[in-house]
Amino acid sequence: MPLIIAIRMISTSCPNLARDRDHVASIVRPPDDGVMLDPDSADYPSVAASVSTLDELDASLVECRACPRLVAWRESVAADKRAAFRDEEYWGRPVPGFGDRDARIVIVGLAPAAHGANRTGRMFTGDRSGDFLFAGLHRAGLANQPVSISREDGLELSGVRISAPVRCAPPANKPTPEERRRCAPWLARELQLLGPSTQVLLALGAFGWHALLASLTDLGWDVPRPAPVFAHGAEAALVAPDGRTVALLGCYHVSQQNTFTGKLTPHMLDSVLDRAVQLSRP
Repeated sequence: MPLIIAIRMISTSCPNLARDRDHVASIVRPPDDGVMLDPDSADYPSVAASVSTLDELDASLVECRACPRLVAWRESVAADKRAAFRDEEYWGRPVPGFGDRDARIVIVGLAPAAHGANRTGRMFTGDRSGDFLFAGLHRAGLANQPVSISREDGLELSGVRISAPVRCAPPANKPTPEERRRCAPWLARELQLLGPSTQVLLALGAFGWHALLASLTDLGWDVPRPAPVFAHGAEAALVAPDGRTVALLGCYHVSQQNTFTGKLTPHMLDSVLDRAVQLSRP
């Protein structure tokens, strides 16, 4: 019987978040060799492969300190707050996925923003990119409201989950290839746990597209060769190990650089989301 490790369960409703030592413990199994992993270890993300629920995945994820550069940056930003948020307590940890646990559509895009998800603790929450994305999800009937301000704002997603290939805010929004590789087990296990409900994978930007293809290849999915090329509106058919065919869609990232310049417009986002909804219908 493998050893077990107990780590703090992070309550998404508590203002003190991970820093509150009074939270209940969540039991998370280490890898098959039974070794207890230090969250500071470069190998710590491998614990993802042995968790059995999304709650366990999130609880182990938020403890991760495997990438020293990202840890230093996320905590520096959390301590050196932007003036507009000086009275808020920043999350300053890896950010879990967010949304429907039986999602038919899984959205994957880059990494948390320094003063967005790194502050609020929820994917694409608290910045202009999130404003653009959640307004689109609301128009598509996939969100109950068009705004995303904090974890306590009442936002709910229906049939959609949002994740990222890198879970910590990176300097200049540019994680290194090694940081992406080291973080990959979290996304891979999340995709596995979401399981057969997933019918559409929507990549925001080339980074999310390539990270998804790499993770799915490692998980034994049948990915076309040569690999599908990213473009806005690109579409490819992938086959899961259980034989399911899942659609991969591409969309320009909802970054301010893209939305402010008009490279990505609300109509362009709506078109991709409408296609995702169409493909995800039973």
